[in-house]
Amino acid sequence: VSTQSTGSIAAISMFGGVYAVLPAYESDLFGTKYVGANHGKMLLFSSTAALAGPTTFLYLRGLSEKAAITDLLSKIDPAVFKEKFGSDVSAVDALIEAKTVTVAKLMEIAPPGVMDPTPFLYDTSFYSIAAAISIGAVAHAMIRPVDPKWYEKVQK
Repeated sequence: VSTQSTGSIAAISMFGGVYAVLPAYESDLFGTKYVGANHGKMLLFSSTAALAGPTTFLYLRGLSEKAAITDLLSKIDPAVFKEKFGSDVSAVDALIEAKTVTVAKLMEIAPPGVMDPTPFLYDTSFYSIAAAISIGAVAHAMIRPVDPKWYEKVQK
């Protein structure tokens, strides 16, 4: 079994464990009366995060790639660009969309000494995700059980 599949199995198992104990955790924090409604909200926002997280991650990576290509284009001679891609630099957006122009292909025609931005394309994405996780960890640490004085009184 490869390390990658072992890691995936471990992550999936941990998610299963978290979702298995989540209702008990919620009832400890917020009481048992509305645990069903609270759990539904937790699952809703968990699903929302599962969809929004990767979308945001890829969007931020795309912005970094676009910025890297723009930076590389400022360092490349337009005549060399036209010879390589058969089009002016003004048509670069269409060439990027068609995946004709990529960072790797621009690095082939970049002048010597131009640093390859490829290792840094995910920096913005990872820093943003790390910030979001940190905010979530702080918010989670601030959660306290509901004070019993706010519990509903039992009518006899």
